[in-house]
Amino acid sequence: MTTSVDADLIRVLGDPLRLRIVTLLARETLCTTHLMEETGARQTNLSNHLRVLREAGFVETEPCGRFTYYRLKPEVMERLAGQFGALAQAARLTAEANVRRSCP
Repeated sequence: MTTSVDADLIRVLGDPLRLRIVTLLARETLCTTHLMEETGARQTNLSNHLRVLREAGFVETEPCGRFTYYRLKPEVMERLAGQFGALAQAARLTAEANVRRSCP
């Protein structure tokens, strides 16, 4: 049984500010101004992190006048959760079957 987790997606979420942004966007669609208020990040820093999230497929944008709203794409989180779920199930089966490699 081969189980893997998308390392690139984990790296994207490994940054504390990006994880905070994802957490906020899971609760509501927000514009850059709201995200600046919520995180305390500067606009340029926030824009760079939002670009990384967008390029990784975590968020999608919606222009609204001179503002841009960001929305979390749940299917990416679900895919990652599914990968972790499969990894947990593999670990459970391994523990139940007491699978162990012999030492030389």
